[in-house]
Amino acid sequence: MNLKNPLLLTPDGKTNKVYVVEKTGRIKSFDNDSSVETAEIFLDLSSQVDAAGGEKGLLGLAFHPHYNENGYFYVNYTDETTTKVARYSRLDDTDGGDFDSEEIILEFDQPYTNHNGGHLAFGPDGYLYIGTGDGGSGGDPENNAQNTASLLGKILRIDVDHTEEDQLYTIPEDNPFKENTEGHKEEIYACGLRNPWKFSFDVERDFLIAADVGQDSIEEINIIENGGNYGWRIKEGTQEFNPVEPMPDDLIDPIWEYDHSVGQSITGGYVYDGEETPGLVDYYIYGDFISGKIWALKINLDETVENHELLETDLLISSFGLDAAGELYVVDFKGKIYQLAEED
Repeated sequence: MNLKNPLLLTPDGKTNKVYVVEKTGRIKSFDNDSSVETAEIFLDLSSQVDAAGGEKGLLGLAFHPHYNENGYFYVNYTDETTTKVARYSRLDDTDGGDFDSEEIILEFDQPYTNHNGGHLAFGPDGYLYIGTGDGGSGGDPENNAQNTASLLGKILRIDVDHTEEDQLYTIPEDNPFKENTEGHKEEIYACGLRNPWKFSFDVERDFLIAADVGQDSIEEINIIENGGNYGWRIKEGTQEFNPVEPMPDDLIDPIWEYDHSVGQSITGGYVYDGEETPGLVDYYIYGDFISGKIWALKINLDETVENHELLETDLLISSFGLDAAGELYVVDFKGKIYQLAEED
């Protein structure tokens, strides 16, 4: 199939199609059928996306939960100096996106080219969640992740269904800094993240699960709580990185971590709830971009975990994806899509 540097696969909630985000700025779609050989361009944003460097580009896509009725979908992309989160509309009576419908709903500066995060997803509460990296370089030199006056190094949460005159979203009432001390960004849901590379919702357990790419030593998986602080740059995983005195007592450790002898760039996935691979039901499936390994993590209600290695591959695992039936796919940055299957 004609895919170039894919970073995401998602359904639209309206059709049997799946959509693939390419780093260079295109969204492609195709019928969810393994016999399909060609993907069609749904929307081409390459003229306004800066994909230079390894971590810039078109990074996120989320269809509105009522896309079938309103035709709205949301993207996250970088230009030369900023991250933009924008709303687009579907063209009338077609399966294409309307290039001229762009509405920028959120924009913020990126001081460096790396650590842009970029994942978007609607939660069970109907709000739009946005993952942002710490702004880049190495070691978070501006301490953005711990600075609640910055949108960087965070999970953000906004309400795109209730708007105000000067912007296309409002702040959910229970966001931790809603109408709080002056200087905090009200969009912040959780802080202390380095470069969250994919997050997802386990609706049954009421978990928001985020994978956070490490610096020198540790890759981590976090259960994200409203108002939680996940430690970066004070800590990398459970290890001290740039400690402060006194050390905060409210930093939340990851639910799972692994060191760089195992893998060096975690890719978050999904809790599987499909039918074709019953042995994986209720497991969180994730991988590593560098080592190509894929694991299944069982997260119990008491937040104890069991980790199992599933596969060693030669893939550059840039993402996982779900189709409309909840079946799981592996996205290879080299241009292919795979589906996990149980051995006979």
